[in-house]
Amino acid sequence: MALSMTQQIGTLAGATVPDSSAGESTAAVSAAAVWKSPTASLKCKVMRTDGCAEGLSPPLSPCRSPVLRADLSAACQAFTAEVAEEEYVAGGKEEKGKGKEGVPVFVMMPLDSVTAGNAVNRKKAMNAAMAALKSAGVEGVMMDVWWGLVEREKPGEYNWGGYVELMEMAKKHGLKVQAVMSFHQCGGNVGDSCTIPLPKWVVEEIDNDHDLAYTDQWGRRNYEYISLGCDTLPVLKGRSPVQCYADFMRAFRDTFKHLLGDTIVEIQVGMGPAGELRYPSYPEQNGTWKFPGIGAFQCYDKYMLSSLKAAAEAHGKPEWGSTGPTDAGHYNNWPEDTQFFRKEGGGWDGPYGEFFLTWYSQMLLEHGDRILSSATSIFDNTGVKISVKVAGIHWHYGTRSHAPELTAGYYNTRFRDGYLPIAQMLARHGAIFNFTCIEMRDHEQPQEALCAPEKLVKQVALATQKAQVPLAGENALPRYDEYAHEQIIRASQLDVDGESGDREMCAFTYLRMNPHLFEPNNWRKFVGFVKKMKEGKSAHKCWEEVEREAEHFVHVTQPLVQEAAVLMH
Repeated sequence: MALSMTQQIGTLAGATVPDSSAGESTAAVSAAAVWKSPTASLKCKVMRTDGCAEGLSPPLSPCRSPVLRADLSAACQAFTAEVAEEEYVAGGKEEKGKGKEGVPVFVMMPLDSVTAGNAVNRKKAMNAAMAALKSAGVEGVMMDVWWGLVEREKPGEYNWGGYVELMEMAKKHGLKVQAVMSFHQCGGNVGDSCTIPLPKWVVEEIDNDHDLAYTDQWGRRNYEYISLGCDTLPVLKGRSPVQCYADFMRAFRDTFKHLLGDTIVEIQVGMGPAGELRYPSYPEQNGTWKFPGIGAFQCYDKYMLSSLKAAAEAHGKPEWGSTGPTDAGHYNNWPEDTQFFRKEGGGWDGPYGEFFLTWYSQMLLEHGDRILSSATSIFDNTGVKISVKVAGIHWHYGTRSHAPELTAGYYNTRFRDGYLPIAQMLARHGAIFNFTCIEMRDHEQPQEALCAPEKLVKQVALATQKAQVPLAGENALPRYDEYAHEQIIRASQLDVDGESGDREMCAFTYLRMNPHLFEPNNWRKFVGFVKKMKEGKSAHKCWEEVEREAEHFVHVTQPLVQEAAVLMH
């Protein structure tokens, strides 16, 4: 019989690779028990807060010692406890006697962490990866909880299968969880590595009534997310979409109530494509849109048009209610290619443009408001934070019209702040504003498209500060280089106006757990990044000291990292 991949690794390493489901977590072993083990030839230099160092001799390879390999996870936990000063929880729990410092780092799990059969995908790899992340000082993980997997077969029938196991695995390793209520399709967006459609019975309803799908002016239907135009209508087997979302969240709460507020610390509520509060204005599927095109308005299903008609009549301009802008170009045009978005005399800046863009963006805000009302009620008094993700649409930001933001539903122009209304809506519900593209610098992007991610992040930081909403961040694209890490660290400190005081991002979620993250050079840089983020703007250690500590984390976690990298391929 051929050896499994895990057995092969164990044989090569001279040790048995433990099964993720076997026994209790080694994390429960005390630090004293680990370090007093007779086989503990593992000696690490521990950098204490007083700057002293001890234990300079390098360890023998843990892979060569079966007993030590079994204790490795506990050793990593003990090492973490020795050098880490504080534990952080997203949203701001403070250690007794100390103010909150630093930014906790979470790591996004693979999109396909749960299989179509509702089991954990690559279980041993997940187990090794979680152990490595915890030992490196990572606060927790973010996982997509897919509507299309859990409630796939019949309305009201929920199969939490793999998620129960994943949540328990995270708890075993002492990791917090940001759970994303993913009411969208996986597949068709940047970085989507698998396809998970909406539930079968939802797709059947869309097939029967195509207007349940977002629609552009050419009649193209988008199955990524149900049109917000029918949010409150009983179009899904007698329930409205908002009722379906609420029932799903309620079932999640009841299933995982024993973990809420302790292991599960945040619920990110999906609001649109890619889980973001926006319209699907720039769909990559089938090559419809390519960066840096302006995208297209998504208001041509009958439900959206009915709302537009009513709004136009209420405005005293019924002639404006029959259609959206007809001169806004195509997905891959640039602003100056179009009559509507051009800087001089563009329709966006006239009376009709103001009416339409106000209606279009307000519909999105009301959609967010409806779902958040349900979410905050359902998760009230559970100890979890609620968050909403907003897309970082940075291309053509330097133009007057900000066309790609407008088609996505953000009424942000050179003369109008489109992010303050979003922040104010979130503030009413006590929700966290989660924003992407934190890793990007202006000069890295194509300047002919007037990309300005740094300026955009600054605008959002100021809007959240004004609305008094916590700001969290994500990187939009996978990055493993220190240049991107330094940009994230800088952005997370929110020094946007010279008067931010001790305000920092409440959390940062790193995209994403995959084999590349665990490559030796990438892992070394990532561990250093996590340490620097946790130090924060009030750091009492110099970077050199932090980097020295990080080097020892890297050394201790090496076997776990090697295991995770091999098993995830």
